[in-house]
Amino acid sequence: MSVSVASVSRLLRCSLSSVGRSTSGGVRWSSTRLDVDGSGRPATWDSFGIWDNRIEEPILLPPSIRYGTPIPQISLSKVGCASHIGRRRDNEDRFQTSRLTHDILFFALFDGHGGPQAADFCHKHMEQHIRDCLEVETDLQAVVSKAFLQVDAALAAELQMYGNASLMMVGTTATVALLRDGIELVVGSVGDSRALLCRKGKVRKLTDDHTPERKDEKHRIRQSGGFVTWNSVGQANVNGRLAMTRSIGDFDLKKSGVIAEPETTRTLLHHAHDSFLVLTTDGINFIMTNEEICDVINQCHDPTEAANVIAEQALQYGSEDNSTAIVVPFGAWGKHQNGEYTYNMSRNFASIGRWS
Repeated sequence: MSVSVASVSRLLRCSLSSVGRSTSGGVRWSSTRLDVDGSGRPATWDSFGIWDNRIEEPILLPPSIRYGTPIPQISLSKVGCASHIGRRRDNEDRFQTSRLTHDILFFALFDGHGGPQAADFCHKHMEQHIRDCLEVETDLQAVVSKAFLQVDAALAAELQMYGNASLMMVGTTATVALLRDGIELVVGSVGDSRALLCRKGKVRKLTDDHTPERKDEKHRIRQSGGFVTWNSVGQANVNGRLAMTRSIGDFDLKKSGVIAEPETTRTLLHHAHDSFLVLTTDGINFIMTNEEICDVINQCHDPTEAANVIAEQALQYGSEDNSTAIVVPFGAWGKHQNGEYTYNMSRNFASIGRWS
């Protein structure tokens, strides 16, 4: 059964009368799903024709009433994750998914370089720093920004205790997504791990890579006394060492303009049109375009399959790096499953020859 947004909004408002009340007369939210068709059966998101029987999740009633549109519950059990070592000796990628509060979910990717220490530290401490910031701050963009800077400072303090100069050169990317009430999506990022949103079958970038090729980033590096060089394959590097201009760690380059302050975005989801959020490390991004990532995921049956297919596809295309992906399904998951996907056969043949 398909219901218009206006009808759903009226339905949600009317449903208040059927929600249990406390002894004091105030509204008490019930965990029971909304009874859409009067059948007495608890309603699922499928009842509104959005999930279309691909993923069964209940409606989040209070946020749906607050925003005037049906919002599905996003369960961590439905989120797909995959991390492949690729052709590296070690896997320095780290990923994390968790529920921070009753209404906020946490998704994070960390791609370490120079060693796993910085990525390990973020994996261990980022979540707690975000929790602490949430206790005093309601603006999720401010929460993410503060947490990144706090984690960077805490990592510096820990590494300095070892007195090992080489540890000052370890670092990591960080891409963190917070989802509140199933509809408010805030993403913060440093480095070149990415966050992409698939809306109406098309890719929408939620992050921009922090590379020395960006004019604004290059300007800050040079203003801070650093310099940019290009290696033999044409990749720009800060001080001839680092291919990114923002990171957590890399303390030997802080005076050269490498910062840990993230760029953040805030997006209100439209579950009738938004299929998924995907976070990827550069083992995938370096070899696959954003459109390819979106198209491949749209062909997959579930998020777990999607995460694994993306990571494996990058390796088949010739990626030498660790490949990690997190796929978070939204209301329109599977809606664009029949969309066209252009398979790059020539590139695949080239990669087969390269690694045979």
